Amino acid sequence: MRRRDIFRAALAGTGTFLGLRAVQAATTEPARLKVAYHLSDVDKVNFVLGNIKNHYEGTGGNVDIALVVHGPALASFKSKGISAAVSGRFASLVQQGLEPQACANTMHGMDISLADLLEGFHAADKGGVVKLAELQSQGYVYLRP
Repeated sequence: MRRRDIFRAALAGTGTFLGLRAVQAATTEPARLKVAYHLSDVDKVNFVLGNIKNHYEGTGGNVDIALVVHGPALASFKSKGISAAVSGRFASLVQQGLEPQACANTMHGMDISLADLLEGFHAADKGGVVKLAELQSQGYVYLRP
């Protein structure tokens, strides 16, 4: 085989390979996103819940979301005295897969137990900021609205 024929054969094979890769890329789903929302400000509770709702809708549910709550904002999620709008929105997000985490240090300091919080919360036993760092080390994107 002459050099020119070898070169043409190599180019033809490369074109087929590149074309196949383009088809594969077009047919695969986007990577599942992983996002950690950080909430400590009471005045941002509704805003953050709205952002999370929009995040689920905008990705078609192709996202894992953790909500880490500490400081004054945690009291906003106590089941007694909470507004029906906030509790309903929160419950809907948990059904969509939201993983809410309550800072154990804040719970201890404010004398709040998991039983006092809306259903779905887990305790971030090492603390909220430690949980956020752990999530980031697992590939979660950090958002603090």
